[in-house]
Amino acid sequence: MLPKKGRCNKAECEEETAKDFIVLKKHSAVESAINGLENHGLDRCPDHGIQGFKRYVGLSVLARNLQIMGHNIQQKGLKQLQRFEQRKAA
Repeated sequence: MLPKKGRCNKAECEEETAKDFIVLKKHSAVESAINGLENHGLDRCPDHGIQGFKRYVGLSVLARNLQIMGHNIQQKGLKQLQRFEQRKAA
């Protein structure tokens, strides 16, 4: 469940603030995280047994977190470079 874009009328605001809607909205965030893991290697587990599965899931979550952190660091560096170039041009 996703909230409506733009301004809501009274009925839509009541619907989006309902407890069920909030719970389902959090569920969509979890689905997005699962999809991100599947796209980066967790769609198939080559390890056998529960211990291998747990290890594989842990490593996949770690890899995804590292990827997100790397992306954030790159974006921060890009913003700093853009600010530097703006100051240089001025």
